[in-house]
Amino acid sequence: MTTSPSSSAQAAREVVAGRLRDLRKGAGLTVTELAAGCGWHHAKTSRIENARTAPSTGDIRRWCRVAGAEALTEDLIAQSLHAESMYTEWRLQVRQGLAQLQNSSVAFFRQTELFRVYSSSLVPGLLQTEGYAAAVLAMSARFRELPVDDSTEAARARVERSRVIHERGHRFVLLIEEAVLHYRIGDADTMAAQLGQLLTIGALPAVSLGIIPTTAHREQWPRETFHVYDDSLVSIELTSARVRITQPSEIALYTKAFEELRQAAVYGAEARALIVKAIDALGWPEHRAGR
Repeated sequence: MTTSPSSSAQAAREVVAGRLRDLRKGAGLTVTELAAGCGWHHAKTSRIENARTAPSTGDIRRWCRVAGAEALTEDLIAQSLHAESMYTEWRLQVRQGLAQLQNSSVAFFRQTELFRVYSSSLVPGLLQTEGYAAAVLAMSARFRELPVDDSTEAARARVERSRVIHERGHRFVLLIEEAVLHYRIGDADTMAAQLGQLLTIGALPAVSLGIIPTTAHREQWPRETFHVYDDSLVSIELTSARVRITQPSEIALYTKAFEELRQAAVYGAEARALIVKAIDALGWPEHRAGR
């Protein structure tokens, strides 16, 4: 698992490309011969084999026919479609605005029983105050040069979506790196309110809030932020895309990483002490942070 925007998705594409290349070589065909049999230019064969171009369903059918491996056609098509569905560009996600992006996952959240979130960069969305969320989403709107900045409305929608944390039938295991407590998102007022929110929500019965101290002995280095929903989906938000992983073997890797990260975290009074330390670092009066 890396932080490259194309990491998991590109790796999945490369697996498909490698299998197609192996079929060609196993059939004793050159790039030019395979291309001639498929009825396209040999450059297309090279682009597919080097994972620069994703093959269409028709391309895979022709490839397998020419290589004498028609029995593998449907499996390869399914694998290729999965690889392409993993990678959804942010420009498509935010086309209808940041608020719509928040609202689009409300039903899914209500269907999810177990939320596992690891964050190395921000307070998880489920725990964000409206002020903190507005600051994060405003950064996103500016960075992506969105034609309409609806970050204020989106922040309200995010907080509304997060009410699921108070509903029955859900459990939340949330891990953050200690550094997240000190990253200044918004002004001191915003950060004080957000840290105070962590003290409050961390005490809820359905919530397990762990903080990984910077001094912790660890089996896992800080990873990219990821969300595990039940055991069916892993979602990773990267700079240019959201990667959605549904392949069981990859989900298992993320859950393994999550468990190892969880073992390095502190909880309860120890976690609260780290939050209070971050509040004190703001130079903020105790009552302003909800203590």
